[in-house]
Amino acid sequence: MIKTRFAPSPTGYLHIGGARTALFNWLFARHHNGQFLLRVEDTDKARSTTEATQAILDGMTWLGLNWNGETYYQSAAEARHAEVAHQLVASGHAYHCYCSAAELEQMREQARASGHPIRSPWRERSDAPDGIAPAIRIKAPLEGSLVIDDAVQGRVEVQAAQLDDFIILRSDGSPTYMHAVVVDDHDMGITHIIRGDDHLNNAFRQRIIYEAMGWDVPVFAHIPLIHGADGAKLSKRHGALGVDAYRDMGYLPEALRNYLLRLGWSHGDDEIISTAQAIEWFSDLSAINKAPARFDFDKLDNLNGHYIREADNALLVKHVAPLIPQLDKALLLAAMPGLKPRAKTLKALAESARFYAQALPPEDDKAQQQLEGGKALLSAFIPVLEATPAWDHDALMAVAKSHAEANGLKLGALMAPIRVALTGSTGAPSLFEIMPILGKTETLARLKAAC
Repeated sequence: MIKTRFAPSPTGYLHIGGARTALFNWLFARHHNGQFLLRVEDTDKARSTTEATQAILDGMTWLGLNWNGETYYQSAAEARHAEVAHQLVASGHAYHCYCSAAELEQMREQARASGHPIRSPWRERSDAPDGIAPAIRIKAPLEGSLVIDDAVQGRVEVQAAQLDDFIILRSDGSPTYMHAVVVDDHDMGITHIIRGDDHLNNAFRQRIIYEAMGWDVPVFAHIPLIHGADGAKLSKRHGALGVDAYRDMGYLPEALRNYLLRLGWSHGDDEIISTAQAIEWFSDLSAINKAPARFDFDKLDNLNGHYIREADNALLVKHVAPLIPQLDKALLLAAMPGLKPRAKTLKALAESARFYAQALPPEDDKAQQQLEGGKALLSAFIPVLEATPAWDHDALMAVAKSHAEANGLKLGALMAPIRVALTGSTGAPSLFEIMPILGKTETLARLKAAC
């Protein structure tokens, strides 16, 4: 059975790049009827926080990336990490290093100056000093090369001479990331490791541990990172935000999933891809692009607008109602068909509905001028509306057309000041949709107040 995992560190929010990594893992597992696991890598106790852990769990849940089984916490397996480290020492694949902090710094300086990796003198020594707690270092190979047949990057090779004897267990008994991740992935039965290509160099070091323990090496798939629209490294100005920020900006989870899927993966010319289609088509990791993807807010906005237009009106009310609590939900539901075609985010959708909750002043000079110039038209039309017995779309349109023709007006000239009086804007849904929703009493009250 195929098993993938997402393994974030709880030192901050669920980054948008991490969300895409989680999505790719989720889709690959779901396509193959496998399992997608979540592991919180919380061994960095100084930086890991409960709040960050909860933000990750909330972000995954909001995106709809459900995982199999319980959430794993790396810190719970520290005894297991230490056990494996000591097994590696016993088998001759690792060794105790008694270097002091000063000696380590000297070794680092020598390594930087020579261009060679760190090799501790304790690799060849056995005269252990008393009273000093050692770290445990892996014995990296000294000759030959290591190869990773990466599912995305292809065949990648490094010379053994480039690899250092990295620490797998610190002198205080805590595991390093490089070691803990291998033990965890093995014990969890992970078959495919899909992660950012900034981890590609780690794969060679981690392979040393797999082979030293006699464990099967998982399939590695290192996906390119996301860049900004200008090709530069993704930053906050490009969109390097937490998933919670996208939720708060008014994006739908299904739209964000669709957009993240298209960042580095494609299926022909398809842009709108449902979750069911994504699971069906995400079968081969080699289909992931090698080049970095570029994050573009305009494309995300357009995609989100599509999902808003296609969304169930009642679901949109559920999303938008908390943003405008003073607006009756039944009224908002009635107004939704006219509101959602123009909105690209839920926040914009809520903003466009504000006039239903209360009369708004003209939004700009153009709106103010239309209202001021049309007050006489309003005054003449209000009695006609008051005498109108039916208050629905067709009846109001007929009355407006008849009044305009009788007074030699273009319908648009009559509607312009009415629109500003009712909505505060020069652009809004059809007035013949707005007026029945507002009701006769509220419509007439706003028109009279504007005169």
